[in-house]
Amino acid sequence: MKKARRNFLKKGTLGIVSAPFLSIGSCAATENKTSIKTLPVIISTWDAGKEANEEAFKILKSGGTSLDAVEKGVMLAEADDTNQYVGDGGKPDRDGYVTLDACIMDWKGNAGSVCFLENIVHPISVARRVMEKTPHVMLVGEGAKQFAIEEGFKTKNLLTQQSKMDWEEWKKTAEYRPVINTENHDTIGMLAIDEKGNISGACTTSGMAFKMRGRVGDSPIIGAGLFVDNEVGGAVATGLGEAVLRTLTSFLCVEFMRNGKTPQEACKMAIERLTQKHKNYKDFQVGIIALDKNGNTGAFAIQEGFTYALSAEGKNEVSHSESMI
Repeated sequence: MKKARRNFLKKGTLGIVSAPFLSIGSCAATENKTSIKTLPVIISTWDAGKEANEEAFKILKSGGTSLDAVEKGVMLAEADDTNQYVGDGGKPDRDGYVTLDACIMDWKGNAGSVCFLENIVHPISVARRVMEKTPHVMLVGEGAKQFAIEEGFKTKNLLTQQSKMDWEEWKKTAEYRPVINTENHDTIGMLAIDEKGNISGACTTSGMAFKMRGRVGDSPIIGAGLFVDNEVGGAVATGLGEAVLRTLTSFLCVEFMRNGKTPQEACKMAIERLTQKHKNYKDFQVGIIALDKNGNTGAFAIQEGFTYALSAEGKNEVSHSESMI
């Protein structure tokens, strides 16, 4: 995994943001991971989320919507060809093809998704077009690519020399084993609440490295990798997608918040439910972040080492989440 993403204890701070903030009362629930008193707020997965948050905050401080913010934020990671887990430069499947998955969801309950998309740098933007310009929620494979081209997206070979070299090295053993916190199936997921109190979320990935051709994980699946309900909050999961798919972890987390749990409590309970359904949970990693309607946040993971970036009240910091193990 990218070196910066393994540097789990690294922290950084963005200078005071000059955006106007909307003051709100504190959430009635207790034991929040982070108690936020002003909006907007952005939370995203992993160390790479810090730069993505900074990009997203440019949108919010200029009066933009949470939907615009999450799209622009994760696009930064998609365009970074040194990031081998998202967008351009992602590690390929076992046949040597880079395939991308992404989904986006707004405060109105609208959602868009693309799966198994090839040769398009920004799957998150294609997902938004699916949401806004078609009667569908999801497009896949050649159909998704055709739609993207019709919408003016340019094609590009996304397999960089480094990812190709890693694939050729892998072929010598052709074996995949998830390694704690350095799994080859990472994502970037982001949740934002804007000054009007509206929540949106985005999730994008190149999926598990050297996966079977056609494999799709949790990231583009509404309710698994991402779920937003503007009356309650939102959640984004990252890690071993198959485990998240089996338990619809993001939807479950939001439902826990709907039933009165704080974001931190909801994240913990969602991960506990997942581990109850997977006897081998010590062999892989899943992390989850959450944001409620009042701007309170939470984060929890199975294993130590899961990091998340939080932008709120003039700061943009990377923190280490709580974990089961």
